[in-house]
Amino acid sequence: MLVICFSCSKIEPRRPINPKTSTTLYKETIKESIALNKVEDNKIIELIKKDSTNVYIQSSNGFWYTYKHKVENELQNPVKGNEVTIEYNITDLNDSVIYSKQSLGIKKYLVDKEDFISGLQKGIKLMKTGETITFVIPSYSAFGITGDGNKIGINKSIKSTVTLINIK
Repeated sequence: MLVICFSCSKIEPRRPINPKTSTTLYKETIKESIALNKVEDNKIIELIKKDSTNVYIQSSNGFWYTYKHKVENELQNPVKGNEVTIEYNITDLNDSVIYSKQSLGIKKYLVDKEDFISGLQKGIKLMKTGETITFVIPSYSAFGITGDGNKIGINKSIKSTVTLINIK
C-alpha cells in the first residue's frame, strides 16, 4: 500500500545548472545581427567607393541607389495601393546576374499591399514613371537569413536595376 501511495507523487524536472535567460539570448542575437549588418554595410561602402562612374544616394531605409535614367518632371511617385508595372533584374555585388530581366519578366506589383523584396518595396516609392534606378540592397532588406531558397544564399546583399514602366 505504501508503494502505491508514494509512486503517485509529482515528478519534478531537473533544471539546468547555468540556465540562459531568454533576455540574454535575445541580447546575444541582437549583437550578432548588428555585427553582421556592419560587415555587409562596409562591403557595400567599399563597392560604392570603387564605382567612380555613378553617384550613390543612401536612403534612410538602409539601401543605396543610383539613377541610370532620371526623369525631371512633376510626375507623381507611387503610393500605397498603386499598381506599378516594373522590369527588374537581380545581380550580386560583383554584377554577376542571378536573375535576368528576361527570366523575371514584367512584374505588376501593388505598392505596400503584397510581399516583395523589402528594399525594392521602399525604393519603388522613390521612382517616377520612366525612371531606371540601380538599388544596392543589404541582405537585411533583401532576402535575409533565409535567402530565396534557390539562387540567393543566406545573408547575401544584392543589386537590382529597376525600370518603372507604369503607375495606376
